[in-house]
Amino acid sequence: MKKVALITGGSRGIGLGIARSLAGAGFDLAINGMREEEKAATSLEALRQLGADVMYCRGDVGDAQARREIMDQVKTHFGRLNVLVNNAGVAPKERKDILEATEESFDYVLRTNLTGPYFLSQAAANWMIEQKSADAGFEAAIINISSISATVVSTNRGEYCVGKAGMSMATQLFAARLGEYYIPVYEVRPGIVATDMTAKVTEKYDKLIAEGLCVLPRWGMPDDVGKAVAALATGYFPYTTGQVIMVDGGMNIPRL
Repeated sequence: MKKVALITGGSRGIGLGIARSLAGAGFDLAINGMREEEKAATSLEALRQLGADVMYCRGDVGDAQARREIMDQVKTHFGRLNVLVNNAGVAPKERKDILEATEESFDYVLRTNLTGPYFLSQAAANWMIEQKSADAGFEAAIINISSISATVVSTNRGEYCVGKAGMSMATQLFAARLGEYYIPVYEVRPGIVATDMTAKVTEKYDKLIAEGLCVLPRWGMPDDVGKAVAALATGYFPYTTGQVIMVDGGMNIPRL
């Protein structure tokens, strides 16, 4: 029986790169997104062409009722869940200095980027424990996609940085709690990746990369993140949990 992965925000950007890698690794997929299914149809069909059984569960991970419905759909369609990938995220609608940023923007970003994955992890973890109790050989993992912004300061989008820093701590919390069940929890921390979210700042990062921002002098791609997630999801790090996997082209290496 094939393993099943639920990927939030999995129909485009980094999430789609992750979905491609997991489909290629033999996973069936539950893809969550906010768009209508018809608008994600091309991506979903491409994943099916890789051999995966793919279902689409539309919903806002920042909404409690939507999270319950997403999990119920996965249970109905697959009856199991081996891997949760918390990837869905939003940027502030308007970048503002932290001396001017609004509480509304903070709530908007944190609801999707931290509250949602925290409580989706809770729901998935409890179900994974049930599955593990019923079958000692059942394998599961939770993988959180954060960002270099968990530690790299951007004072014009503080809410995003705080959310990703919170996700980093959530990774350690769930790793510590789920260790007794042999359910590892990981954090994958991408750097500058070419997605819809970074499209508006392409010129800025082209210049910084050309000036040596990253050790590997190029943009990261969604498939770079996908390959790292697939390695974790398929169990290639069996004695590792609560750790950060950097996918940043060496950007965070201290250099003189």
